[in-house]
Amino acid sequence: MIAFQAVLISISALILCSMENPARMFGLGVLAVLFSGLWQPGQTSLETTRSFFGVHKIADSADGKHRLLFHGTTIHGADRIKNADGSPVTGRAEPLAYYYRGGPISETIIATRAARGKLSDVAAVGLGTGSLACYREPDENWTFFEIDPEVVRLARDPQRFRFISSCAPDMPIVLGDARLTLSGSKAQYDLILLDAFSSDAIPAHLLTREAVSGYLTQLKPGGVIVMHISNRHLDLAQIVAAVGESEGLVTLVKTDTSANNFSEDYKSNATVAVLARNWRDIEMLARSPGWAKVVSDGVRPWTDDYSDLISALIRKKF
Repeated sequence: MIAFQAVLISISALILCSMENPARMFGLGVLAVLFSGLWQPGQTSLETTRSFFGVHKIADSADGKHRLLFHGTTIHGADRIKNADGSPVTGRAEPLAYYYRGGPISETIIATRAARGKLSDVAAVGLGTGSLACYREPDENWTFFEIDPEVVRLARDPQRFRFISSCAPDMPIVLGDARLTLSGSKAQYDLILLDAFSSDAIPAHLLTREAVSGYLTQLKPGGVIVMHISNRHLDLAQIVAAVGESEGLVTLVKTDTSANNFSEDYKSNATVAVLARNWRDIEMLARSPGWAKVVSDGVRPWTDDYSDLISALIRKKF
């Protein structure tokens, strides 16, 4: 840590000495930002790998009890690997981070299962560490759709993360852009989980009216679409509601506020949107604390030809 701080101090000193050279000062500023983004204090880095879709880093917590997956500076999953006495955790892995039991993503799965009696078929877009695999119950068919082969490699390796190996080792993973692979699937689903929005760089093409229209062709009658739309800079809830309205859907949104001690329990707050063809399909969630109906309120739906990041940024900030 001392060496890391010394490098940052040196870069800062060079910036101060470059006040008369704007280009050099800007370059050093960019270097400082990139370098500081690599620092996760108290963590032990195990592996860093780069793919076309970015840099993935696996790190253990300072006490060695939890393993984390970073995509840039965003945590895409946490796995408890040691007990309080230091012994290895065995049995089924427990979903943490955004996926902890009792969080809004967990609520949507449980409520949809209860409303339908069972979940015969589930599609999950975005693999991460594979945390959602541990929500699968016997006789349910879950399929993951993931664009990054490096993520698949990391999630399937039981020496790195245990979710898939301990909960669903036979679970199929379809590699490719889910906008194409999901729409091309021959199956129809009770529940479609879109978890490609947990990074601040959103894949806008998965959020457009045309994309949602494609999801609907794969959704069974009474089925539900769930979108994880956590974002530090953009308000996506009204965009989702506007897209939903354009396709005749209703929208519920919940922003979790109960997970407030990540360094202790490794649970993360999430903002989650749920879309359905009519209210009776999601009435159980609508009666649950924290869930609220959201309407577009004049926000224009995004399409493959139109998106408006500036307005989403302004709504988030003000």
